[in-house]
Amino acid sequence: MGIVVVEICDSNLMSALELEHLEELYPEIAVLRADCMNLCGLCKLRPYALVNGKRVFAATTEECVEKIKAAIEAELAVFHDI
Repeated sequence: MGIVVVEICDSNLMSALELEHLEELYPEIAVLRADCMNLCGLCKLRPYALVNGKRVFAATTEECVEKIKAAIEAELAVFHDI
């Protein structure tokens, strides 16, 4: 498992994307899918994911993927600075 975990809810729009390709771009991460992450209010409204437990969301799936990448890079920067 990676040092950064990206969690995707199967009920959210993000689940339709092949986000596992992010593991190839960032070998230190793991993309996990869950049946439900108990964020139904957010899940119905917009695409989202959790990056190390922090909510990342946007108006579109494309924008959300970009925000996920930025959150991954911010998390990795912390680990690389240690």
